[in-house]
Amino acid sequence: MPLFGSLYIGASGLQTSQNTLNTTAHNMANTDTKGYTRQQILLGTRSYINLSSSASAISYQQYGLGVVYSQTRQVRDVFLDKTYRKETGRCSFYEVNTKVIEEMEDLFGEFQGVEFSAALENLWTAMEELVKSPCDMTNQNMFVSRCDQFLTKALRVYDGLCEQQDNLNAQVEKTVEKINEYGEQLVAINKKIMRLETGDTEHANDLRDQRNLILDELAKLGKIQYEEDFNGVVSVKFEGVDFVTSDLVNTIELHTDKETGFHTPYWKQLANYKNNKWGEPELDLEAARVYNPTQKISTTMNTDIGALRATLLARGEKRATYQDLEDSEAYNTDIYQSLLMNVEAEFDRLIHYVATTINDALREAAMLEPDTGYLKDEDGNPYQMFELISMDPEKGFSVSNMIVNESLKREPGRLSFRTKDGKEDKAAIERMLDGFEAETYMLNPNLQTKTNIRRFYDALINQVSNTGKTNKDFLDAQEATVNETYSAREQVLGVSSDEEMEFMIKFQNAYNASSVTLTLLTI
Repeated sequence: MPLFGSLYIGASGLQTSQNTLNTTAHNMANTDTKGYTRQQILLGTRSYINLSSSASAISYQQYGLGVVYSQTRQVRDVFLDKTYRKETGRCSFYEVNTKVIEEMEDLFGEFQGVEFSAALENLWTAMEELVKSPCDMTNQNMFVSRCDQFLTKALRVYDGLCEQQDNLNAQVEKTVEKINEYGEQLVAINKKIMRLETGDTEHANDLRDQRNLILDELAKLGKIQYEEDFNGVVSVKFEGVDFVTSDLVNTIELHTDKETGFHTPYWKQLANYKNNKWGEPELDLEAARVYNPTQKISTTMNTDIGALRATLLARGEKRATYQDLEDSEAYNTDIYQSLLMNVEAEFDRLIHYVATTINDALREAAMLEPDTGYLKDEDGNPYQMFELISMDPEKGFSVSNMIVNESLKREPGRLSFRTKDGKEDKAAIERMLDGFEAETYMLNPNLQTKTNIRRFYDALINQVSNTGKTNKDFLDAQEATVNETYSAREQVLGVSSDEEMEFMIKFQNAYNASSVTLTLLTI
């Protein structure tokens, strides 16, 4: 072998050993760096010099020129990356649900000793006392007072549910902002990678680490699909729609409902406009929605992924009332899957049942005594304990559309509960009590088991508790899956200081050997 061939071998070994030492040192320096991926040098052989290429020989006579640095690659498992990101997205979905239910339980106060059920029980007790002595002013005053307290407490709970919706609505806005921010960051990194890797002079692994961290975070917010092209550019789809390309972000916009203030995320590039009845252009929201709120949530269909979907679903599309439970088909399509709308509608149904049961009993009592002023106002109309604020039929006897009769609050004695012949009318109160105990009420259209008004609230609380336990069980199982996947992924991409130290010693010895070779050749 010529002298210069030997020099090539020694020099290539020296240069390559230096590169491997630098890479190993870089790994060790980033042992605790979040998101860092272990790097590995790929080595190849330099071109061979042919001395003889006789066809009769078993092999060509040739000698090599040493080793060459091919590439510094990241040690990652693509399958584990995709699995981890999908499972963290699913974990975020159930984490949001669990948090919403915990806040709901705190609102009802069942675990803090401040129970709404006490207001319902106090009302029942007031009616039991009233039936013993209907004409007693103290009992009448207590009955009206308990009705007022019950409605006040009910309105506070319902307003609390609405406030939860508003908080989730604000969270929707922040989440969409974060998603768009991640998109901008991915595009910026894509451009940097293309610029650095032009001409194949450098492999931008540290930038890829930053990009992978962003993809990890983005996967928590929604379902993503992504791929890297030959230029090192990652394109991302968010919920099946193009989100990030090499140099462009298709941002998610928010449409705000004028009545509720609720935000609906939609794709700007898919937005179409149509003229409304006044001939003005109006956003066709259905064609551009990021999420279909009526889509069935299923692990099999991968529709239970992402904090944004969970937040939107828990919040719902509107303030739900008892009227949303009247149509079973509409309930299952629009209300059932929303944690807050479902509870709002069921809770409002309880208040509706209480109000209408008491009002109906008073109205019937007044009708049975048509010739007297018993239970009738100055206009001759039967007194109603609960009156409508608005006569809009779409609101009806909803908790937010009722007040206790002001005349009765000022003068509870107007109820009288005395028949035209001067006797106490216990039958009117007994009809109220019977209405409260009648087994004719259902929590929602999907439950066939009937209950009464007194146990209706307990059934509602049990449903919230069971839903919370189910979501917590899902969350616990999902967290275990995420932890297992994370550990498996870390075993691949994580840096082991002991292993890198072994590499350091090996490459140091290789460097020393190449150095000795060059020294001997130049003597």
